[in-house]
Amino acid sequence: MIRIKAGVPRRTRPRTRARRPLRRALALGLPTVWGAIAITYKLTCPLAQQNSLGARIVTSAVFFAVGTGLIVQVRRSLLRELRQVRQIAGAAQNALLRPLPPRLDGLNIAAAQLSAERGAVVGGDLYEVIATEHGVRVVMGDVRGHGISAVGTVAAVLGSFREAAHDEPDLDGVLRRLERALARHLRERARAEHPSTGTLDPDSPVAEEFVTVLLLEIGRDGEVRGLNCGHPWPYLLSGASVEPLARADPLPPLGPFPLPTELPFVCCGQLLPGEALFLYTDGAEDARDTRGRFFPLKDALTAAVAQHPLPVPQSVLGSVFTALLRHAGGTPTDDVAILILRNDRKLAFPNLGARGTARPVTGDPHPTNYPQHNGV
Repeated sequence: MIRIKAGVPRRTRPRTRARRPLRRALALGLPTVWGAIAITYKLTCPLAQQNSLGARIVTSAVFFAVGTGLIVQVRRSLLRELRQVRQIAGAAQNALLRPLPPRLDGLNIAAAQLSAERGAVVGGDLYEVIATEHGVRVVMGDVRGHGISAVGTVAAVLGSFREAAHDEPDLDGVLRRLERALARHLRERARAEHPSTGTLDPDSPVAEEFVTVLLLEIGRDGEVRGLNCGHPWPYLLSGASVEPLARADPLPPLGPFPLPTELPFVCCGQLLPGEALFLYTDGAEDARDTRGRFFPLKDALTAAVAQHPLPVPQSVLGSVFTALLRHAGGTPTDDVAILILRNDRKLAFPNLGARGTARPVTGDPHPTNYPQHNGV
């Protein structure tokens, strides 16, 4: 992981500035010296003027050494520049899709993202977890396409979420802010691609851009609310059970169609202490093996939680990614992002027990009144 330092001590700056002209001089001077040696040898050395076999062998050896030296010097320069570019790109990508803290407001967190673009850390998948006064708010999204071309859209959506999560009291306000941010981003892309018109051409690939978005809000009492725009619902990990958190039909993805006037959130029940949510992008389910078979995500999850009665996010994440890469035979053809949240908060009510036998927080003695996750 590459970390960006806030500042550089002043005493180190003159030394760094002094080294730059020296490096430039060496980068230009060494090839010049090698070339001068070769030309001087060819014009002034008597041995280079002879046509005997021994003279030809010596001349060939000299030019081979000169050529090898030039290749080595150019290779070293290119590798140095490549390392610098990778450091800058890695720092920028980490700033965009910043690493999540291992714990946040009583939640144990584990997340990982795998880009289909070789050498890229960030692709078309996005996620973020933010603790706000309204509860812990989570976003998981998937931009149409993958790799570097989708990074701009990821930046627009994530930047909007990081502000709206704190400003908006309700999830529907957050989702509308994301929709407006995406629309602005697409207009700017259209203006850059068609500066003469500055409008979004319906036949342009930009007009076909869309983002699937899942918004979750986890309250202090573990109550989970969600808004889903074309994204897979997460799995609820409760003991050895692996079931969808909700079964409600999602809204259309952001981009092609405007959001409806009314945006009622989905009540997903309570996330009890010890339970976990497994959020993912469709790249996890769409990964195929050499025979064209899709990755059995739920079976892999069931096998992972069977090894741990209390789901450990880091262990589950590692097990699922290992099985996914083994199934795909290496890097999948689409971006994959996984986010796991486990409720490690202490029980506020001693009577709460395992799912299905827990009493409601209202003190109702009838367990059937307790809100269930799949009762949407």
